[in-house]
Amino acid sequence: MAIKQLWQWDGLDAQGRHHQGTCWEESRNAVMLHLLQQHIQPLTLRRRPVRQRLWRGEYSCEIIHQLATLLQAGLALPESLLLLAKQQPSPQWQALLEALAQALERGETFCAALGRWPEVFPPLYLTMVRTGELTGQLDECCFSLAEQQKTQLALASKVKKALRYPLIILGLAFIVVLAMVYLVLPEFAKIYQTFNTPLPTLTRGVIASAELIRHGSAPMLPLIAAIALSFVRLKKNVAWQKRLQKMLLACPLAGPLIRGQKLSQIFTVLALTQRSGIAFLHGLESVKETLSCPWWQEIISKVHQQIAQGQAISAALQASGVFTRSVCNWSAPAKLRARWMRCC
Repeated sequence: MAIKQLWQWDGLDAQGRHHQGTCWEESRNAVMLHLLQQHIQPLTLRRRPVRQRLWRGEYSCEIIHQLATLLQAGLALPESLLLLAKQQPSPQWQALLEALAQALERGETFCAALGRWPEVFPPLYLTMVRTGELTGQLDECCFSLAEQQKTQLALASKVKKALRYPLIILGLAFIVVLAMVYLVLPEFAKIYQTFNTPLPTLTRGVIASAELIRHGSAPMLPLIAAIALSFVRLKKNVAWQKRLQKMLLACPLAGPLIRGQKLSQIFTVLALTQRSGIAFLHGLESVKETLSCPWWQEIISKVHQQIAQGQAISAALQASGVFTRSVCNWSAPAKLRARWMRCC
């Protein structure tokens, strides 16, 4: 698939009026063809740089929230996208929203149009938009999605702030240790040699370890590079991804954090789909689409299969061995959709 590039153009229409704008296309020839189809003769055409930081979650979340507001006000989806495009200060977002509106005018669904931009809209966006299109409640789904994303971004910001100072302290401590080992301890060794006095055992051990690391780091670099390259290649292997996820979940500290994060993601999507009127089994399918790890996808598929065969939700969750006891206890009385929404 060709990578789209951001282009800025100036041109004249058939009446001689001046027009300018931006668009996403794969090549210069594609831009020229696009403008000629709109009966615009291009005068200047140049590429614009793409700022990846503008694709972050806070920007897409705000766009979805504004779109939901316009839809709730009664505007059609293409008109809402074009109106948002005119209000965008960023050329790349303006061109993106115009491209989405043009895709809708060609007959594409909004979900399919968003799916062309995976670097901007993650799978959860596609799931919620597809849910809104199926139920006819696109505005409500967009509002729920925007609210969930804002909560998640706020939580991520708090976690980053909480980790900032410990990481700074650890970094400073590491620098101090290096300075002590490579600058201070050698001077102490020289002083002890001057007086013909042996160094303490602990100091000799620290200096010997530092010398071993200093002289042994060069031969270890190729081995470290080979291990890193192998790890990068293994990340694309499905069997390795499943094995790695099991090992991470078995870790004493990281395991509960990873499990909690995944369970939070799963039940957030379930709550959003239930609130939108989607059946529980279809909600599980939506959950599977939002998960990137094959191991978790397999777990959700097994739960879906067992529930489809008539097993109780709590029993299916408990049989997976992944969901916590509190989750299984909550799901036991939550057979009705309204109660499931409250439990999630």
